[in-house]
Amino acid sequence: MKILMVNKFLYPNGGSETYIFKLGEQLQKRGHAVQYFGMEHEGRIVGNHVESYTSNMDFHTGRLQKLLYPFRIIYSMEARKKIRLVLEDFQPDVVHLNNINFQLTPSVIYEIRDYEKRSGKKIHIVFTAHDYQWVCPNHMMRIPSNGEICFACKGGHFGQCAKNRCIHNSRIKSLLGTVEAKYYALRKTYGMVDTIICPSQFMKEQLDTDPVLAGRTVMLRNFLPESGEPADLQAIEGEEGSLAGEGYVVFFGRFTEEKGVKSLLKACGELPDIPFVFAGSGPLEKQVNQVENVENRGFVTGSSLKELISGARFSVYPSEWYENCPFSVMESQMYGTPVIASNLGGTKELVEEGVTGELFPAGDVKELTMHIRKLWDSPGLSQKYSENCKRNRFDTVKEYCDKIVKIYQGGQES
Repeated sequence: MKILMVNKFLYPNGGSETYIFKLGEQLQKRGHAVQYFGMEHEGRIVGNHVESYTSNMDFHTGRLQKLLYPFRIIYSMEARKKIRLVLEDFQPDVVHLNNINFQLTPSVIYEIRDYEKRSGKKIHIVFTAHDYQWVCPNHMMRIPSNGEICFACKGGHFGQCAKNRCIHNSRIKSLLGTVEAKYYALRKTYGMVDTIICPSQFMKEQLDTDPVLAGRTVMLRNFLPESGEPADLQAIEGEEGSLAGEGYVVFFGRFTEEKGVKSLLKACGELPDIPFVFAGSGPLEKQVNQVENVENRGFVTGSSLKELISGARFSVYPSEWYENCPFSVMESQMYGTPVIASNLGGTKELVEEGVTGELFPAGDVKELTMHIRKLWDSPGLSQKYSENCKRNRFDTVKEYCDKIVKIYQGGQES
C-alpha cells in the first residue's frame, strides 16, 4: 500500500510526532510506501517526493502575518494546493491524518476527496485523535484561566470556548477557535473521514458524543517502541546528576500546571525526607528548582531516561486534564516502575489500582501526599507493583502495525 502521513509538524516535537515516525518506519519495513505532508521547518526529518509542504506558521511572528492568521487557521488554500501536488504524484491508497487543525486545517480533507473524484481512485482516510480537538476547540477540555475540567462544548455548543477564553486565555484566539469548530461542524467535514482511531476508551466516549463522529471511532491503544527506548523524541540528553543513594521518586514530562506539577511540588514540600527527581522543562521550572528535595535533571532521553525511570521506586503522573493515552505512564510500567497517577481520562485505563500502581483524585494534594508516603514507606508493596508492571503488556510497534494495516484495508479493530 501507499500511505500518506499528514501531520502539521514533521520534526521531533511531541507524542504525535513520535507516533507517525515510528509507525511510518515500521510500515516501510513491511514493504509499504510511506510519504509525509505537513509544514516546512528547518528541523524536518521526513517528507515527500515532490518536496511540497506548507509554509511554517509561527504564532509569535510579525504583525502582518498575525493579521493573516485568522483566515489561514480556519481554512488554508495553501494546504490544499500543496497536498494536491503530493496526492497527484504519490497517488496514495490511504491518507492517515494526525494533528491538522489550525496550521494545516481540515481543508486538506476536501482536497483528498476532490482528488479521489478526479482520479477515480478510492482513498481510505484514517484519523488518529491525539487530543479532543474535534469536540473541544481548545483540544484539552480544560479552562486555562481557572484550571477547571470542562466539557461545556458537548453537543456542539462551541460558543462556550469564546465565553470562557479557553484558548491561551485569549478572547480573540478563543473566538477564532469557536468559529473554526462551528464552521466544520456545520459542514459535517469530519464525517468525510472513514475511521477515527482513539487511543483510549475515554477518548472514544467523548468523540462519540458527536453523531457525525459516532460509528466511525475505534479504540486502539498506542504502542511502545520495541527496542525498549523511551518514546519521547522531544527530549534531549540531560547532564548526569547525583541521585539519592536510597532511591527516589521520579516525575518526567512538561513542567506545566495542567500536568499537575504545582500540586506535586506541594506534595514534595510535605515530604521533605523523600528525594524527588524531575526530568523535563516548562514554565514552572523556576518553582521546581526552588523545592529543596527536588533534583531537576532537565530533559533526558535515550538510555539515560530509561535508567532514570527504571531506577526509581515509583513514578508520579499527577496530570490535571483528561490525558489521552500518555506514553509516560506506559513507559514507567514497561521498565517495571509502578505509577501513582491521577484518575482522569485515559490515564486511569493504564494503571490498575492496587496492581500496577495507585490512583488519586486529580488536584487533591492531600491524597497525592498520602499515596506517595504509603508507597515510599512500603517497599514490599512497591516491589509487588513492580513485578506486576513487568508482566503488563502493551502493543509493540509491530503488533500495532498489524492492527492498523487491517484498518487501512477497511476492517476495524475493537
